[in-house]
Amino acid sequence: LLLSAQCTTTIPTTTTSNPSAQTRQPALATSFPPRRHNIAHNAQTAFRITLPRTAPLSLTMAEKPSVLIIGGLGYIGRFLARYIHDNDLASEVRVVDKALPQLAWLAPEFQDACAGTKFMQADASREQALAKIFDRPDGKQWDYVFNCGGETRYSQEDEVYKLRSLGLSLAVGKEAAKRKVKAFIELSTGMVYKSDSSPSKEGDKLKPWSKIAVYKLQAEEELAKIEGLNLVIVRLAHVYGPYASQWVATALCMARVYQYLESEMKWLWDKGLRQNTVHIQDAVRALWAITTWYDNGKDKWDAKTMGKVPTFNVVDKGVTTQGTMAEIIGEVFKIETGFQGQLISTFARLNMDSVVDDVNDELMGPWAELLEKASIARPGPLTPFMEKELLKDTDLSMDGNRLEQVVGFQYEKPKLTKELIEEVIESYKRMNWWP
Repeated sequence: LLLSAQCTTTIPTTTTSNPSAQTRQPALATSFPPRRHNIAHNAQTAFRITLPRTAPLSLTMAEKPSVLIIGGLGYIGRFLARYIHDNDLASEVRVVDKALPQLAWLAPEFQDACAGTKFMQADASREQALAKIFDRPDGKQWDYVFNCGGETRYSQEDEVYKLRSLGLSLAVGKEAAKRKVKAFIELSTGMVYKSDSSPSKEGDKLKPWSKIAVYKLQAEEELAKIEGLNLVIVRLAHVYGPYASQWVATALCMARVYQYLESEMKWLWDKGLRQNTVHIQDAVRALWAITTWYDNGKDKWDAKTMGKVPTFNVVDKGVTTQGTMAEIIGEVFKIETGFQGQLISTFARLNMDSVVDDVNDELMGPWAELLEKASIARPGPLTPFMEKELLKDTDLSMDGNRLEQVVGFQYEKPKLTKELIEEVIESYKRMNWWP
């Protein structure tokens, strides 16, 4: 789906060195000098957010909703908690995660929103933990429950996704229905749609093409059967932004290795392969806007034509493709980028396991050298390691018009840009993850 090095072991390809690269020194590391003394200030100003039009602008503490975030230390969960905290949107917030904040690679600006008295360590997939998670000291029930949990790693065994994604969703969904929660927001993925270069709308054909998506779709379907559950489903494109891991991080780490090797970075397939995106800031704003819209009466929702369960795609307007990413990476890292062509791409399709092994063999050694030279012992969640499921020739192509037309949501980061990618890299440097 995403990227590939040259298939050097079976089909020889030519590699063009970047003529402008003069040394093997980590030049990028000097482009954005770290400013660790100013982390909190920079993060606060960078994440100052205009409230969505659907959010209440002046409520007393008693009128504000109470919020429970399952999987609250995950990438989306932590930004959602911080958005609610920074904008004072809730009367009470509880952040639940099976991991501890000290082990979750939290940047300093998330401490107030995600740690301390707001945090509870618990595994929401375990039935015996549900009372602890949902009970409040005052005996009241949570108004909004966001399920940001679930297994996000690729290439796991089916049983892992059954327990940590499907099982977790059903456990917290049933508990939310029993307690008559006003809104239960299930985070899903755009990978549930059939691969198609044409943007998929919420009612289009579903044919999940990753294991994560297979079990997320099952969760969607089973949650919809729970009597009394006030369910909303949100399907997300590739989420990127400060401190991002997985999709965008893998691409950037690979680019850093090719810069170090003074080599051309080539993608499989072609530049038109859709890799739609959404910035984390817009993703969490959309989650809150959708939830308050639901709680305020679901204006403009027609169940007969749109379905019983409100479902929304969250995707920016930039129609991000592999070509988009290749162009931006070329500009940021000052390296040559391109595409392998039909012959090698066809070979890769037939020999995906060996191709993935070749890519990772080529990248992991130089990445380790970069980390050693930069004296980085703990690079956080960053790695150029390529998962097989991310190398498929499948389109992530989504239509986000419903969110704008029904909820009235407007994107603040409508497309992926060079500047936004540079912000991602800068965030890695603040955490001393980036060589």
